[in-house]
Formats: sequence, structure tokens, C-alpha cells
Amino acid sequence: MNSFNSRYYEMLNEYLVNVRDKINISFELFPPKNQVLKEDLWKVISQLKLFNPIFFSVTCGAFLGERNRTYDIANQVKNQTGIETVPHLTCIDLSKDELENIAKRYWNNGFRHIIALRGDVKNHDNKPNMYAVDLIKLLKNVADFDISVAAYPEVHPEAHNSYYDIVNLKRKIDVGANRAITQFFFNVDYFLRFRDSCIRHGITIDIVPGIFPISNFQQLCKFSKMSNVTIPNWMYYMFNGLENNSKISKIIGSSIAIDTVKVLYKEGVRNFHFYTLNKSDVVSSICHILGTRSK
Repeated sequence: MNSFNSRYYEMLNEYLVNVRDKINISFELFPPKNQVLKEDLWKVISQLKLFNPIFFSVTCGAFLGERNRTYDIANQVKNQTGIETVPHLTCIDLSKDELENIAKRYWNNGFRHIIALRGDVKNHDNKPNMYAVDLIKLLKNVADFDISVAAYPEVHPEAHNSYYDIVNLKRKIDVGANRAITQFFFNVDYFLRFRDSCIRHGITIDIVPGIFPISNFQQLCKFSKMSNVTIPNWMYYMFNGLENNSKISKIIGSSIAIDTVKVLYKEGVRNFHFYTLNKSDVVSSICHILGTRSK
């Protein structure tokens, strides 16, 4: 190995040493729909809890039954792991009284942190009865919740422009949001520009990057179209021809996520939220290399 290559790998290792034990991570889960998937989820949780997450979050659908599953899973994870568990709460199609009852149930059962979201609108012709800013106000009236909200480095699909997005985020902070967790992204510059824009507009809360570890590139392409996320051309090149090779795809996905964390760490980011899709193999590889595992 020549001296240039030797120094290059030393630099990469130095970056990993710098990150080790100096970042906080959290994991997003979603409620399983049947007993088999629930058993699989617990295997995932048992693996991911070894990496010292500061919290697990549990997503929430628009229907009452799905919200009940969110509560049940969040309660079980909190009680059985001892790790803070954060339910998502959406306000689409629920009355103020219903939301207040849900919030009180969470508070009375030991939940102190909620991710407050408007939720997906099925028919964009109908104006939602509530928005995230209204939900935050309601939660703060019920109790002094720690509240996380969503942010969009590449602009929310329904936003008119990036300025509108920033103004909406500022409104959520002004009524009580404590931090923002972003939509996933693959162009680090988008996140950094978004963070700079937040600062220019007086937003000083922590902006936590959402990290999507790629295991299935075709699935990612579908997600990106729904969420207005740009997939860089170099990623299409890297995954070209790997449609039936999940092993190599997962290795590449791990590498992309690790590089993203390393670059953002150098830019001052210390908190990272991983979208797991209820799978642990790729995420575990990433966290192991980053050095977040228990001693």
C-alpha cells in the first residue's frame, strides 16, 4: 500500500474514532399488523437496544385502531426495555376532545415525549381540521410534554416553497416544539443549507437529521417519490445491476449512512434519528462501526 492510500485510510479511521461515543442515536419503529411481525419486531428491538439509543419512536397511522397499536407497542417497549419510548401522534380526523384524551392517557402512563405531526391527507382538496401547530398547542395545554416535530430539508411536498416551510417550522417552535427531526435525505448539502436557513430565521432548536439506511434501493425509489426526496445520480450508478443482490446493496447502504454521519459530525451534528423499517441488520452494522454499542 503506498503512502497516500495509507494516510487516506488512517484519516477515515480517525473520523470513526472521533465519532465513537460522541453521538446520540434514536430509532424509529412502526406497529406490526400481526403476531408474526410482532415477534420479528421484538427481535429487532432486542438487537437495537444494544446500541444505547436515547429513545425509540413508534409511528402512528391515521385511524383509531392504528393509534391504539401505537400506544400498545410504545407502552410495551418502554416497560420492557427501560428505554425512553416516544409515540408519534397525528391530528388528522380526530376531534380536540379525542386528542386531549389520547394525550392524557400518554401522560398518565409515563410518556413525556411525543412526536407531533399533522398526518397524511388523503384528499388534498379538503382542508385538514387541524395542523401540527394546533396539535402542539393542545399537547402543551394538557401537560408539559417534550415535543419533537418534522422538518424537511428538501421542502414538504405540499409546501409552496422553502421559505414557507421555514415559516411553518418557526410557528411550531414558537408554540412549544423542542426539536425537529428531518425527513431522510442523501445530499448532505441540502441538510446543511436547511440548517443554515433555520438559523437565519431565528430557529435555534436542535435539527436532528433523519438517516435512512438503504437495504432495498427499489423500495427507496418509491419512498422518495412520495416524500419529495432527491436521489443523487451517483446512487443510481452505485446500485445499478444490484436489483437481485441484497447483500451488496446492504453493504453499500451501510457505507452511505456511515459517511453521512461522519460528515455531519464534522459539521457539529451530535444527534441522529434512524428510520429502521423494523429491520436491524443494516442499522446494526452502521451503529457497530460508529461505536455506539454497549461496552
